[in-house]
Amino acid sequence: MIGTCDIRETSSEENCKVLALYPLAFPEEELRPVVTALLEGKDDVLSIAAFEGENLVAHVLFTLFGGEGVRDKCALLGPLGVVPSHQRKGLGSLVVRAGLERLDKMGVGAIFVLGDPAYYHRFGFKPERLVLAPYPMPVEYADAWQSMKRSPQARLKAGPIVLPDPWMDPALWSA
Repeated sequence: MIGTCDIRETSSEENCKVLALYPLAFPEEELRPVVTALLEGKDDVLSIAAFEGENLVAHVLFTLFGGEGVRDKCALLGPLGVVPSHQRKGLGSLVVRAGLERLDKMGVGAIFVLGDPAYYHRFGFKPERLVLAPYPMPVEYADAWQSMKRSPQARLKAGPIVLPDPWMDPALWSA
């Protein structure tokens, strides 16, 4: 328990709570198809949430991947959502930090994210220029593609990464 919230991995029985969060957190964006595919698919994901009692109030997914475009086990952070009534209270940071700790224990060498550099900088993310997003992005979003090495030995390969199928939709990477 952290403060009044319980930060923990979600179970498959809680997928409906996870899916209910994203339209509230992102009313302009439909993220449920990719979240559903990741939570119910064959891909290796880490799903961390903050609960107040039975209510899920913050959630983050980390998709694990390797292979083409990387040499070590890596993860993609996203999406990250917090219900509007609980935003700006540090819950997003709590679930991200809990996920980063678990990824360290799993030996993940690098983590990538497409998001606001001002927000993700607090965790140690920096704009990524060597390992590219799976699809070209608008120039104005160049600094939004970021990475963080979790291991000094992490070896990254130049070029676009290939992520699990749910992330390989070009619409997810455009403005």
